[in-house]
Amino acid sequence: MRAAVFILFFITCFATAQKELKHEVYFETDKYDIPSTEHNRLLLFLSELEGVDIQKISIYGFCDDRGSDSYNLVLSQHRANAIKEVFSNNEFDDNLITNVDGKGEILLKIVKETDIHKIRGLNRKVEIIVSPVFPPKPVVKSSGSKSADALLQKDLKPGDKVLLDNLLFRTGYSYLIPKSRKELDKIANVLVERKDLYFTIEGHVCCTQGTRDAIDRKTKKRNLSVARAKLIYDYLLKKGVERKRMKYVGHKRQFPLGGEPQFDRRVEILVTQVEESN
Repeated sequence: MRAAVFILFFITCFATAQKELKHEVYFETDKYDIPSTEHNRLLLFLSELEGVDIQKISIYGFCDDRGSDSYNLVLSQHRANAIKEVFSNNEFDDNLITNVDGKGEILLKIVKETDIHKIRGLNRKVEIIVSPVFPPKPVVKSSGSKSADALLQKDLKPGDKVLLDNLLFRTGYSYLIPKSRKELDKIANVLVERKDLYFTIEGHVCCTQGTRDAIDRKTKKRNLSVARAKLIYDYLLKKGVERKRMKYVGHKRQFPLGGEPQFDRRVEILVTQVEESN
């Protein structure tokens, strides 16, 4: 009896640990453009996923019962594709999105509602199912390597690259999380003193594929990696680093580190020239 109770307890815990996260996005009749209110709800859902170690994402599009089968299949696929694009533009790895399927119409009798207009409104939707990794991956702690400001004080040569590993960005934005400001001040102080150092500030994003860049949620422009690099450039300029010593560039998702997504939302300094002292 005890063994059976233990097994039941284990199954319950396992199911809870693997609990899927779900969200629905609703559409206007015959449309696959995401309404603004639904888009805002979707972005809120995406922000809730920032701390989730995701195994896979499934996206399923649906229509109401009107229209032919072929029409509804195409429309529901367009709706699913529209949601996938939002995920991609907000730094979610396309490899995690395992299903993007248009399922066609949902029958009226499926929804528990009597008002036919409400039923059809509830059926014009996309269902998003996010499955977390289980068991969760262990947290990888810092190896205790030198900080970026310490590395920038060492002997450097053209081609050397310094990862500003303590400068972390909010998902989908080109501004730093609050605790990163102090680190940036330390880096600025070093670079103001090191007048011999010329460098390029390289911005990166997490999880979009190919040549696409992620969209900056604040400006709505598809240039997030550039915007992150420029933020650091402007800050260093304001702190007194000479303009002629700096350039900035965005590398999109070309050089992922292969670890946690937050560390791909990063900026690096590439040394391009070191002037010899007189």
